[in-house]
Amino acid sequence: MKVKKLPPLSRHQVDQIIAMAWADRVSFDAITRKTQLDEQSVITVMRTHLKPKSFQIWRQRVNGRSTKHEKKFRREQAAITCEI
Repeated sequence: MKVKKLPPLSRHQVDQIIAMAWADRVSFDAITRKTQLDEQSVITVMRTHLKPKSFQIWRQRVNGRSTKHEKKFRREQAAITCEI
C-alpha cells in the first residue's frame, strides 16, 4: 500500500486531527473542510502518530460507521425519519 505524503503539520494540528478522527460525530468531510486533508490523509496521520494497536482499534471503529461520511449519514437519517 502506498502511503500518501503529508504537508508539514505542527503537533497542535496533529492533535486536532486525531481528536476529530476519534470523535463519533465528526465526519471526514468536516475534517477535510477544517484541515484541507482528505480521508486518506487523515488515515495516514492516524497510522503515523498512533501506536499500531490504537490505529487498529480506530480503524475497526470507523469502518462502516455512517456518521463518518456525511452522505451515508444523511441517507440513514432520511430513512429513519420516513419510518416514523
